[in-house]
Amino acid sequence: MSDHAPDAPAPTDDLAAAFQIEGWPVRGRLVRMGDAVDAVLSAHDYPEAVAALLGEACALAALVGSSLKVEGRLIVQAQGDGPVRYVVADYDTDGSLRGFCRFDPEGVAQASTGFARPGAQTLLGQGVFIMTLDRGPDFERTQGVTPIEGESLSLCAEHYFQQSEQIPTRVKLAVGSVTTDAGTSWRAGGALIQVVAGDDARGSTEDVWERTQALFHTLADDELVDPTITPQTLLFRLFHEDGVRLEDAHALRAHCRCSHERIVGMLASFPASERADMAEPDGLIHVTCEYCAKVYAVSPEEVG
Repeated sequence: MSDHAPDAPAPTDDLAAAFQIEGWPVRGRLVRMGDAVDAVLSAHDYPEAVAALLGEACALAALVGSSLKVEGRLIVQAQGDGPVRYVVADYDTDGSLRGFCRFDPEGVAQASTGFARPGAQTLLGQGVFIMTLDRGPDFERTQGVTPIEGESLSLCAEHYFQQSEQIPTRVKLAVGSVTTDAGTSWRAGGALIQVVAGDDARGSTEDVWERTQALFHTLADDELVDPTITPQTLLFRLFHEDGVRLEDAHALRAHCRCSHERIVGMLASFPASERADMAEPDGLIHVTCEYCAKVYAVSPEEVG
């Protein structure tokens, strides 16, 4: 389901969309994010490498989550023994995104001393990459787990699809910043292609898949994040085909599900004695949301 009215123009930024190349046995998806990812990354004072990793996770969550045919939430996470302990991003099928990283600042600084921005394996170390589909309390969560492999979450995702779904997949993720008169802000982009298996009617799809991959590998990071390049122009540049088109574009936005009521409910799970110890000199319990960094002030009496 699209987030915009049928007669409204498709969004050109902060969107996730499918794309199809006329006559090619290949399906793809494209994500472009400006304000949506900037709100997520700017909520905390992340080092550049950590912000880039989280931006990749957000782009990947939107890429895969926007393809869901059911309502729910797709959670992309990776955790390991490196200076970034944990990165998570989740996409709700209404188009909302949120995410955060837990990291050791000194370890990240040490890993960032080289000329190149450190990638997933350097930051996360040995660990696991996980995708989870949460359809709500009436359904069991479904989850796939693979080892962290490669210096980007795109390689982790490719390995995941190969191992979990046996679907040849190529993924490209990019995160960068742009500076305008309004200041500097984060941007992210992602693209994904998958081959449709051959059959008696279609014949072998191997040659077309090889050609598609060769073209896909020419996609540059700066093209994915450049706000002056429209999604349609990007796809035409990439595949040089008049028949390539976007379909079913979904608008994306940053949105955290935290609320005062949820915080009160969480505090209620602690014994009254522990809640009393949590109170600060002003008599209130202050709780900061890990995702959006909003601070909630709750009185112990309200919880009781």
